[in-house]
Parts: sequence; C-alpha cells; structure tokens
Amino acid sequence: MGSPCEVQLFARDARQAEQAAGAAIADVQRLEARYSRYKDDSFLSEINRAAAVGGSIEVDAETAGLLNYALACYEQSGGLFDITSGLLRQVWRFDQGKLPEAGQVEALLERIGWDKVTWKPPRLDFRVPGMELDLGGVVKEYAVDRAAALCREVGVHSGIVNLGGDIKIVGPRADGTPWRIGIRHPRQHSGVLDTIELHEGAVASSGDYERCIVLGDERYGHVLNPKTGWPVRHMAAVTVVGEFCVVAGSASTIAMLKERDGPAWLQSLGLAHLWMDVRGAVGGSLAGHA
Repeated sequence: MGSPCEVQLFARDARQAEQAAGAAIADVQRLEARYSRYKDDSFLSEINRAAAVGGSIEVDAETAGLLNYALACYEQSGGLFDITSGLLRQVWRFDQGKLPEAGQVEALLERIGWDKVTWKPPRLDFRVPGMELDLGGVVKEYAVDRAAALCREVGVHSGIVNLGGDIKIVGPRADGTPWRIGIRHPRQHSGVLDTIELHEGAVASSGDYERCIVLGDERYGHVLNPKTGWPVRHMAAVTVVGEFCVVAGSASTIAMLKERDGPAWLQSLGLAHLWMDVRGAVGGSLAGHA
C-alpha cells in the first residue's frame, strides 16, 4: 500500500491471532496486487490499458462496487473527488522540488473528468483516449475495513488495523479500554495536533504534509483539484472519524478539495472531525466519540 502497515490483535491464543492476522494481511496483499497502479499485471492496469485507447472493459462485482462508491463521492463533491485525475502525477513530481509548467497541466485536463466515462455496470467505456483511473483514494481504506472484518470473522474482537494512518478498530483493547490515536500535526515534524480515544469505528486523515513542494513560503501539497490541476491551498489537514474507514477517508479528502467550504461541508455530514487550515486555525469537534 506504499506505506507502513500494522495489525495489533488480542486473541485467545497465538494460533487464533496468527489466523486472524494472516487472513487480514493476505487480503490486503490481494487488493494491492489487484488495484495497484504500479503493477503491470494488476486489474487496474488492465483497465488503464483500455482507457489509454478510448476502449471498453467489463469489471467484476468487487471492482463495480468500488467504482460505484467513487461515483457517489464524485457526485457528493461536485466533481472534485475524481478517480480520473491520477494523470496529473505525470507533471506533479513531488520528489523533484519544482512546479510543472502551466501548459503541461492544461494539456492533461483535456483527458480528466469522470463525465468523460460511461459507466453502466459491469461495463466501463472511455470516450476520450489517454485517460487513466486511480483507485488509491478508495482501495486502501476499503482494505482497512475488510481486514478488520476478517479478524472478527475468525473470532478476534479486540485489536486495530492501521494501513499508513488509515485506521479501523477491530474492538477495544483486551481490558476494555479504548485505543488512543494521535492525530499528526501538519506543520510540526513528529508533533501531535490532538489525541482521540476510540472503542470502535475508523479514522482517516488527509493533508498537505506527506508529499509536497515547498518554494519559499509557499507549500504545494499532493491533493490536486481535478478541475484546475493545481494543489488545494486552504486546508493543511483534515481528520474524520466514522463507522467505516472508506467513508472517513473520502470525507477527509473531499473536505480538503472543497477548500474554504470544507469546514461547513464536514459539519453537514454529522461525522466527528478535526481540521487545521494553512494559517494555523483549528476547528471541528470530536466530542462524544471517545
């Protein structure tokens, strides 16, 4: 999943713990092999080969479910959460420390937009050649939820799954106490913005601190607006707590993309959340979710 992953479990014995952890890890690896954009033999790469030539492809039920969820996020975000925007990585190289040229970004926008795709399950039709799908904003969080559910299926009801900061509680600690989860401060290395306690549920965060380009006083984060092709500039970090990690993850990303409208949109969801903007202002409420 391109990030540190861990599973912590309390079980009756070592055999049960190994069975649960093994099932969870195997499923995460299965999803990475199936939906990684870095693996030529993944199903996502097969989809993208069809997209590259403006072709069509039929997908299985699991992929259809992920696409349906991505479509719901696209609609709820007013087109800001768009799984066709991964093309922008071609010119936004955050490891090189320099900005792309405006013309490079503009050229890619012609091939970005879910409105250029016809999705009638199980068939995907790409009406514009040279497109690409990126399910990274959905699959990791989906994997977290599945891993936790698989642990419960084998009788483990105490533990936590953490895939690169996307977290799902299997159940409270063995003594019944909640898990303490630190929320990273977006401007202080190793700093904590807040700490929350959870017996159940999921936590996901989005921010401009993981991959970014800093030029002078200006920071350009990796959360890119698919309509402009440029990074969002208002929110530094958003954390959302929900029942499912996939919901918390998409909500935090959409809030980043909505920029100044993000806090009000988060409030309207009714999910516990915390945000910090680029000026250092902090808002949101996690009260009642400990």
